[in-house]
Amino acid sequence: MSSLQGLTGSIGNTPLIKIESLSTKTGCEILGKAEFMNPGGSVKDRAALWMINAAEKSGTLKAGGTVVEGTAGNTGIGLAHVCNSRGYACVIYMPDNQSTEKVALLRTLGADVRVVPTVPYANDENFQKQAGRYAATLNNGIWANQFDNTANRQAHFESTGPEIWEQTEGKVDAFTCAVGTGGTLAGVSRYLKQRSNGAQVVLADPMGSALHNWVTTGEATMTPGPSITEGIGNSRVTENLADTEIDDSVQITDQEMVDMCYTLLRKDGWFFGSSSGINLAAAVKVAERLGPGHTVVTILCDDGGKYQSRLYNPEFLAAKNLRVPKL
Repeated sequence: MSSLQGLTGSIGNTPLIKIESLSTKTGCEILGKAEFMNPGGSVKDRAALWMINAAEKSGTLKAGGTVVEGTAGNTGIGLAHVCNSRGYACVIYMPDNQSTEKVALLRTLGADVRVVPTVPYANDENFQKQAGRYAATLNNGIWANQFDNTANRQAHFESTGPEIWEQTEGKVDAFTCAVGTGGTLAGVSRYLKQRSNGAQVVLADPMGSALHNWVTTGEATMTPGPSITEGIGNSRVTENLADTEIDDSVQITDQEMVDMCYTLLRKDGWFFGSSSGINLAAAVKVAERLGPGHTVVTILCDDGGKYQSRLYNPEFLAAKNLRVPKL
């Protein structure tokens, strides 16, 4: 009999799932890493665990300490779970443009959630900067700093990348996913490029982000937006993303994302969040560029349960000039 060691032992080693309708449509193997099966329900559990492990190893986080982070939600949820399992307090700063479900869940998990006005990163009142300043006032506390803490990237170099390689038996023609902190794309890219010169890495970007232009032109200039997606896209190149080998980028509109999420829900039974919708729409575009017979892997970041008040709310979509597809 084999068993996993507690909550942190259950993070990672998620299944790689063939998305049948998209595979049939493209003639490629469209495979999604089922990160919604992590205990905190998202890909961010990996970064949360690695960042806390790194702080413990360095001695900056000691027993009874506090972990502080600025997050759109999922990293905070992952941190709250790991903090609960290890006896740390958790303080989360969140911008006020995120779903109410995430705020409620974080508070249920026991986190001290501080919702602050949404302002650009350049503004000193940005949620990330507020988190950093507060952490600096604590005697036994750390700012997780997910955007520029490369333990985030290392999580995916040491776990997600190797898992994908093993699960595909090294047959990865392309990997694509959206970027918020950049940790997932950067870590997986570093691993795949180390193992295979043939694996293409493609950044998937929502509108209202600067990263598509950064990849394609070298200049991090913003595209028209904003997007209703949460936790992805960025106006700057983070420390996690810097110096990452990226072959190309594709942009996905909010309507393409909505169409993808609703189609997969109604026709395949999958209930995905908006980042997963962006990733799968990008995987289809990448597959169509490559042509039939290729293997394209992406990340199923989380499920749709945190997005019912926004993505799965027809009134909210209509207010954003988005439509629920007729299937």
